[in-house]
Amino acid sequence: MPQDSPEYQKKKARFDRMLTIYGRKPVLEALQTKGCHVERLHLSSRNKAAPILDEIIELATTQGAELFDHAPQALSRISKNAKQDQGVAADIACPNFMTLSQLLGSSKQKQKVIALDRITNPQNLGMIIRSVTASKFDALLLPRKGCAPLSPLVIKASAGTLLRAPIVQVESLPSALGELRNVGHSIYSLSLSAKHSLYSRPEMACETFVLGNETDGVSVEVDSLCDNAVKIPMARDVESLNVAVTAALICFSVN
Repeated sequence: MPQDSPEYQKKKARFDRMLTIYGRKPVLEALQTKGCHVERLHLSSRNKAAPILDEIIELATTQGAELFDHAPQALSRISKNAKQDQGVAADIACPNFMTLSQLLGSSKQKQKVIALDRITNPQNLGMIIRSVTASKFDALLLPRKGCAPLSPLVIKASAGTLLRAPIVQVESLPSALGELRNVGHSIYSLSLSAKHSLYSRPEMACETFVLGNETDGVSVEVDSLCDNAVKIPMARDVESLNVAVTAALICFSVN
């Protein structure tokens, strides 16, 4: 199978760092976030004058963003949410987004990753992103389909950290986990019946922890790719924790 050209790989890496957000406040906050670069600002031709719009346009112009006016229908195709875009969308280059190839090609001898399997609640996803960004974990593996989209709700729940998060978006989680295994990652699921706890597991240099759906847990297909399972010890017959709480415990317990 022929390899992609360096030019194509560079273009793909740039595309994978791009995130389109919508709504006046989220776009303004993105423009105010250090290290976050808004490349294109999209405005509805029906917008009426407003102080927040003036501030958005001024900041975007100062930062060298391209400005485009669109008919409302055209803007809705960009935002994919005509009811909530408020006449504003922006294409953002997130500095820490990366491709799976970049993650796999890292020269780091130790690598820690959180992978998400069908996390559908935007609040949970945002809080997980915040924990991963605040920790020393190297990446958050996020399927493009099956998980909550990276929307203003997720940005809000992440307290804005989404724009700085080390996120790897993949088309297929099973395929990505297989590639991580091939470069030496141990893949862990979470299970109450696991032999080892998170704190007593045989620690490996490269580890990926898979967190499953809020109701069903890890899918059968993804679970079959996990090398082992670990548990978080709990007292008083508590059987489970919120998935975002679990992510935080892993992020700040694993070195």
